[in-house]
Amino acid sequence: MNNNSPLADNSISAAENFATTPAFSPLYQQIKGLILQSLQSGEWKPGESIPSEMELAARYRVSQGTVRKAIDELASDNLLIRRQGKGTFVATHAEHHVQYRFLKLVPDNGNLDSEGPAQREIVDCKRLRATADIARALALRTGDAVLQVRRVLSFAGVPTILEDLWLPGGPFKGLTTERLADYHGPMYALFETEFGVRMVRAEEKIRAVQPDPTQCQLLQIATGTPLLSVERVAYTYNDTPMELRRGFYRTERHHYHNALS
Repeated sequence: MNNNSPLADNSISAAENFATTPAFSPLYQQIKGLILQSLQSGEWKPGESIPSEMELAARYRVSQGTVRKAIDELASDNLLIRRQGKGTFVATHAEHHVQYRFLKLVPDNGNLDSEGPAQREIVDCKRLRATADIARALALRTGDAVLQVRRVLSFAGVPTILEDLWLPGGPFKGLTTERLADYHGPMYALFETEFGVRMVRAEEKIRAVQPDPTQCQLLQIATGTPLLSVERVAYTYNDTPMELRRGFYRTERHHYHNALS
């Protein structure tokens, strides 16, 4: 075999990756890991098509069925999107149906589009040092640089969600209040297009809380109004935490909806 061929290079990469995969791991899981490796490295960017199943089968020296099974799992994980007659594409937060993937607060009528797009106000974006709890959530060291963003989301003119976000300073260098305010798409789409960080999954903790005076002011609610507190850690590829988000939700006209399977 010609060692200068793309297949040779990919075979070396595959062998290295397989070495870190348990021997009992099914072959399609190993191929899934290789595809994830390419996604993580940016070989195929959000919104772009990936090679065909036949091309990937040749690249990894496996059957087309094995590749198909790996892609099926990645599609189920919302990392890839199949389009009939067009191919398979890297999922992107810029797509309409993906925009709502991490927003679980919906109107009581169940129609996400009934109120139109959220009106967003960026209250603040500042650079500071991570406290112990922020550092722990983002797998950083206490005192490392982080960005803190505060914003208010309004629906039909009613302030409904107050969010505080903490982001690791390195990957999001250059993020400013102005940059956030000037971007009119979903925040996660901004992260993936301008900073190369794609959020692929999240974990949340939910509880009911009483608001403090600042939260009452920003959400225009009376003292003592109960809020739904949602704390989320969002991860990019390889389970790397990239965002800690603490949201406070008004629920007079909305409810938290999550489909379980």
